[in-house]
Amino acid sequence: MRHLPLPRRMSSVIASTAVLALVAGAAAVALTGTAASADSSGSSRAKNVIYLLGDGMGRTHVTAARERFVGLDGRLAMETLPAQGFVSTYAVEKLSGQPGAADFHPNAVTDSASAATAWSSGVKTYNAALGIDAKGTVAPTLMELAKKAGYRTGNVSTAEITDATPAGQMSHALARGCQGPVYSAAACQDLAITGTALPTSDVRVTPIAEQIARNGTADVILGGGLGRFDAADETALTAQGYQVLGSITSQKVATKTDLAAANGAKVFGLFNTGNLTVEKSKLDNPTSVQAQEPTLPEMTTKAIALLTAKYKKEKGEKASKGFYLQIEGALIDKRSHANDAAQTLGEMKAFDDAVAVARDFAKKDGNTLVIVTADHECAGFNIIEKGTFTNAQAATPPANADSGNRANSSTPVRPSNAIDPSRSTGIMNGAGSADAKNFAPATFRIPSDPATVTDGSPEAGLWLTYLSGNHTGADVPIYATGPGSDQLQGSVDNTDLFDIMGRALRITG
Repeated sequence: MRHLPLPRRMSSVIASTAVLALVAGAAAVALTGTAASADSSGSSRAKNVIYLLGDGMGRTHVTAARERFVGLDGRLAMETLPAQGFVSTYAVEKLSGQPGAADFHPNAVTDSASAATAWSSGVKTYNAALGIDAKGTVAPTLMELAKKAGYRTGNVSTAEITDATPAGQMSHALARGCQGPVYSAAACQDLAITGTALPTSDVRVTPIAEQIARNGTADVILGGGLGRFDAADETALTAQGYQVLGSITSQKVATKTDLAAANGAKVFGLFNTGNLTVEKSKLDNPTSVQAQEPTLPEMTTKAIALLTAKYKKEKGEKASKGFYLQIEGALIDKRSHANDAAQTLGEMKAFDDAVAVARDFAKKDGNTLVIVTADHECAGFNIIEKGTFTNAQAATPPANADSGNRANSSTPVRPSNAIDPSRSTGIMNGAGSADAKNFAPATFRIPSDPATVTDGSPEAGLWLTYLSGNHTGADVPIYATGPGSDQLQGSVDNTDLFDIMGRALRITG
């Protein structure tokens, strides 16, 4: 495969330290092996890489957000990036080999964990796995390799920072549910892979929060999920020099004011005990406690500022070569699972505003690769003709896949004023079409609509529907600019992103 396989078993009192030791060796070989190729492809070399991930964002999510916010003849920030293409996202079954192997068994629809492993570690794996291949072998991540090679690193998300997408860069786990703060065999072990229970010192069954707090993979960590960490984690973070915003020990979430004041070389800031609050809810409730959470573009701006700040080097510390930053708009997916068009669109807008921050930085910097894509499409989002009603938004939506999250303190209810009350009585919806629990479209005004048109009215220009409450196997869009972005013009697989970003930073072969 694209990088060195690591030993299947890892034993250490602090398992994450063992991972970093192994990564050190892998990084050294990778750097040695790529020296010649990097010199011969200077146009693909970058000082910085910013990877932005709209979780659950399909092509129609982009189109709908464009039509909603900038008009049918406009373009979102991501659509202004010159290189554009599509990414295949399939996963594999447990114990499968990699593509091309005799024991290769693909799975058409990925989850966020296997997708995150694909671009972070360059291997296909099974749904729910993080930082390991489908047979359980630990695979180093780009963020680990970048950190070891002397780059500054950052990880930003609107989800819990222990959730699949951010965790895919900073941990290795048999099961994504092993988030913490406590170990649970039911959440962490997977006997189908290992055949027998592993010791809890094995990194693959170490709670993800515990790994993140101890391995130092990301210098800047911003997002949600304070409830996943405990006092011992705060002690471990401060011992490594992290400026911890708020308090883990007292479970006091950080605020946007705390973020604005942050100035450390390493910053750990979590702004909700669970996932961050959806933007629409904060806009509708500006005096709420949740309104003190920073937006995704605000976190993006601050992360870039922290990663590019000049700090006094400690003895033995390498000079920074640049930075590698991952940014996730996670709630696009979570609100798509809930068939919540209004809040999904609000999250798309916030994500695109974060893209604009990264794009504008790259323009000024001149040596930054910016990549914008998704891990998978969620819910079969569709734009339908005005006046039609087939497979439209559910008046009683499917349960949000995140609603069982014991740490989630913000689950705003979908607004009802975005749902057209009309029902189809034709054959398209068949029996039950007049039942309010079945389907009707969500309608939204667009910039070209007359001023009197409101969301939820039949006159609104944008009519949206869903096909399901879960992921689909559709290819997802990708947009890019900067050194190496030409490699993303066309169609690629999600594992190719590991190679493209790794080569841009000269940390993989």
